[in-house]
Amino acid sequence: MIAITSSGQNLKANVDPRFGRSQHFLILDEKGNLEEVISNPGVGARRGAGVQAAQTIADQEVEALITGNIGPNAFSALQTAGIDVFLTGGIAVEDAFEKWQAGNLSKAESPTKPSGRGRGTGQGSGRGKRGPR
Repeated sequence: MIAITSSGQNLKANVDPRFGRSQHFLILDEKGNLEEVISNPGVGARRGAGVQAAQTIADQEVEALITGNIGPNAFSALQTAGIDVFLTGGIAVEDAFEKWQAGNLSKAESPTKPSGRGRGTGQGSGRGKRGPR
């Protein structure tokens, strides 16, 4: 079984580039059939969304995850659970599955993003920084 982050609830939806804040996780069997749609419980979390999402995926006993980006805490949690992470973006879930099955997706060897702290809109603005005049 494989989990894929998704912006929608079917195989035609795009792979969600955000792991921790992905709207849904689609669970597919080895033939690419949709087994389950899981709403991400961490999508609205103030902190720890990636770790919550990783626990949700680990509970599904999948062998692999396909996503666009993944932070260090989530990556570490998935590694500990023995789940391989593969990266792609801008394509439909069904296309991502086909690429994975054919061996055409790159396996993540490290996180793709730093931890989420300080990345929100407006973080740090107004602290002595001046915009163009």
